[in-house]
Amino acid sequence: MAEQEEVVCQRCIVSGRVQGVFYRATTRDQARQLGIRGWARNLPDGRVEVLACGAPDAVEQLCAFLWQGPPAAEVDAVECESVAVEDVEPDGFRTG
Repeated sequence: MAEQEEVVCQRCIVSGRVQGVFYRATTRDQARQLGIRGWARNLPDGRVEVLACGAPDAVEQLCAFLWQGPPAAEVDAVECESVAVEDVEPDGFRTG
């Protein structure tokens, strides 16, 4: 990302059938296509947490994608909040 670009971060919690269905991997692939940095990780309660940092329109597109996910996913809710821009890995988006 160019230094002049505006960068925003959204932290999202995704509920539903989102573990064991390649949700994190699909989200990672989508984020990388959009040039978003951040991560996706499983939570102990069965939800997935996503941090997305990048250009505002790209982050908005990823947040919309979170409602869809891969074909086997059944998303019940996506709760996103703006957070301070975090120092995420410069090489892209990871899953954990």
